[in-house]
Amino acid sequence: MAARVTPDHVVVDRSELAYDDHTWQLEGHRYADAGVSLILVEMPPGEGVRLHRHAYGEVFVVHEGRATYTVGAATLEVRAGQVVIVSPGVPHGFVSTGDAPLRQTDIHLSERIVTEWLED
Repeated sequence: MAARVTPDHVVVDRSELAYDDHTWQLEGHRYADAGVSLILVEMPPGEGVRLHRHAYGEVFVVHEGRATYTVGAATLEVRAGQVVIVSPGVPHGFVSTGDAPLRQTDIHLSERIVTEWLED
């Protein structure tokens, strides 16, 4: 199904999004210049995203599961129902640490996802 675009809104099916390693990415510039980008995460226990940073802020909305986040010098234990806000330029990463998959939405405060990887 192709994205439905009207002058007032856009509807995008997840199957249309770029998929990479337990994540689906929506870059805002591709959809009516949305001004933000999203990553939909379904990460199995033990998997995660290595340390990286962005020149813009990022917001993590945890819907299900648990994760251990590294944000700057801090280690955070985060669970469903919590939101983590990371300031621009701050190194961060996470690992799914619960018994069930981590499901979260990562909101990039940019129309393009631009990542500087800090670990191999």
